Amino acid sequence: MNVKVIKRLCEAHATPGCEDEVRDIIASELGEYEQSIDKLGNLIVRKGEGKKKLMLASHMDEIGLMVKHIDKQGFIRFTTLGGFFDQTLLNQRVIIHTKKGRVYGVIGSKPPHLMKEEERKKVVEYKDMFIDIGAGKKEDVEKAGVRIGDYITFDRDFEELINGFITGKAFDDRLGCYVLIEVLKKATPKVELYGVATVQEEVGLKGARTSAFKIYPDYAIAIDVTTTGDYPGVREEESNVKLGKGPTISIVDAKGRGLISHPKVRELLIETAEELNIPYQLEVGEGGTTDATAIHLTKEGVPSGVVSIPTRYIHSPVEVAKLEDIENTIKLLVGVVEKLE
Repeated sequence: MNVKVIKRLCEAHATPGCEDEVRDIIASELGEYEQSIDKLGNLIVRKGEGKKKLMLASHMDEIGLMVKHIDKQGFIRFTTLGGFFDQTLLNQRVIIHTKKGRVYGVIGSKPPHLMKEEERKKVVEYKDMFIDIGAGKKEDVEKAGVRIGDYITFDRDFEELINGFITGKAFDDRLGCYVLIEVLKKATPKVELYGVATVQEEVGLKGARTSAFKIYPDYAIAIDVTTTGDYPGVREEESNVKLGKGPTISIVDAKGRGLISHPKVRELLIETAEELNIPYQLEVGEGGTTDATAIHLTKEGVPSGVVSIPTRYIHSPVEVAKLEDIENTIKLLVGVVEKLE
């Protein structure tokens, strides 16, 4: 387990449409293999030969923000890129990525001390927030290099907790990117293996759609993260996924509006886990979906499945995962790649 690489991936900044930092790290780690970058920006790494094609996909982008308006007092209004729970935004430190370099700021709102009673009872929405970079007027912001359309990410470091737990931003899906790197390094495929680091997953699974069309694999597996139910406020019937219990194999996500995993791929994952004594969990999801949803609808269809790393507090700057689950996800996928002929 190379925690330094995980740290580099998670501390890199890559909102949808601006994935260069992460792509460069992955390309460097996999420099010995055949690589290409398609027109949309997906990194495609090829390894092995065989009659069948297997595609593994992990997305590089993280949820982020974008500069929408700069007011006369120098406060910056923003819009969101990807799914946010607005309460996670307030009082966060952020980085605005400009052509001149990084500009640091904080997200603020009207203080509760000045709110009326009925205002305090309401959740503050992102449209009522702003970014303060210390400017006194609009011209100060422009002088710093901030422009409409600049990308914004969280200013948050990766840290190791106790008992093999880790925390940081962008675990969705930098943990998947790390797994992709390790599987490509360790597996000896009997098929033509394509590892794809995709772009713009958080805003419509766009990179998965175009890269799958180019490759048109016989089988595909998306590597992502999934929510857990092992902390206060979540009932077991809402989520039975737990940290430390192994990778999650998806049966259905988004109540079937996303992916209903293909039986052949799903059983291949389960059989491999059981043969190699790798702990695993099964999930019937009602919330989000993954790159596999776009991949499985490519051309005449691609039998697809999803393997996820259990992660707490997804789509926040303080996601939490366990190294043991990451390691077992790698072992499972290496086993699948080497079993498929």
